[in-house]
Amino acid sequence: MDEDVKGTVDTPRAVSRRAFIKGVIVSGAVSSAGYLFRSVPLVGVLAQSGVGERLLTVNVNGKQRRVDVNKQETLAQTLRYKLGLTGTKLGCDRAECGSCTVLVDDIPHYSCSVLTHAVRGRKVLTIEGLASTDGKLHPVQQAVVDEQGFQCAFCMSGFIMSAVGFLKHNQNPSRAEFAQALSGNLCRCADYNKILNSMMRAAEYTRKGIHV
Repeated sequence: MDEDVKGTVDTPRAVSRRAFIKGVIVSGAVSSAGYLFRSVPLVGVLAQSGVGERLLTVNVNGKQRRVDVNKQETLAQTLRYKLGLTGTKLGCDRAECGSCTVLVDDIPHYSCSVLTHAVRGRKVLTIEGLASTDGKLHPVQQAVVDEQGFQCAFCMSGFIMSAVGFLKHNQNPSRAEFAQALSGNLCRCADYNKILNSMMRAAEYTRKGIHV
């Protein structure tokens, strides 16, 4: 057999089946890890490379915050990883669970599906901005404390922000109306009855004159 042809035929045998499978598993694990935890490294990598970066001023919790934002960066990423506002939780990261809910011009939004560039000139409110400067809790926060409305509380900030937005427009809701208003938020512990108890108490506090 010609030496060139023989070399071509024999070369693949140099890589054993075991080595090949091992390589596939390792590369697959790396790819999966990059997907599962993409929120953290994505911000860092893009920030270092300077791809599509732009310095923006964003109104968050009544303060003008200057921050470098990538073109495809979500508001949730900016709030958590660049402004340190970790009260906004990232759950599904696909606009389904509601854990990342914040208010934009008093309207609840899933911050994982809103680009930070889209909130320029608008007012963003996160759970960190609810309590007054003297430490007094917002009526929704106080109602949650009083009713012990959550179990693990991972989803709590999203529920609270949705409730705050709803109470700005309806301070005397029925239980069914409040349940409908919160239907975009999911609780991992399925503690919906206690959550609704808290929110109905929040509506009561609001009607008594506590500002929202």
